[in-house]
Amino acid sequence: MSKIAVVYWSGTGNTEAMALAVADGIKEKGGESVVLTSAEFDASMMDTFDAIAFGCPAMGAEELEDSEFEPMFSACEAKLGGKKIALFGSYGWGDGEWMRNWEEQCKNDGAVLACDFVICSDAPDADAAAACKALGAALV
Repeated sequence: MSKIAVVYWSGTGNTEAMALAVADGIKEKGGESVVLTSAEFDASMMDTFDAIAFGCPAMGAEELEDSEFEPMFSACEAKLGGKKIALFGSYGWGDGEWMRNWEEQCKNDGAVLACDFVICSDAPDADAAAACKALGAALV
């Protein structure tokens, strides 16, 4: 059974709702999901999971949240080479540039992206929740 971490930061609850849908997709596919906030996860935990879903909303000028999530993620980057991951997050403005930049950063770090990223404007609707479940299933 695949053991998969779902690591996220959420300020309004939108990305948290996405994280829970990702976890549901993992479970439905037969995997074991461990849902953690970015404050609960660090680079030393990377090797204990078969795959990781990282979730962060767009902040500021379409950037990762910089006080908690980005420092945690930066510390994990050295262990992304060959690691199966997926990315998700919500936004309230812009066009998803933060996610495209983040995906490119992960590719440059050697991560193996299990599927396309999932983004949604504000709270996830039924389509976004289904996409999050599919993202989780792709990691199993």
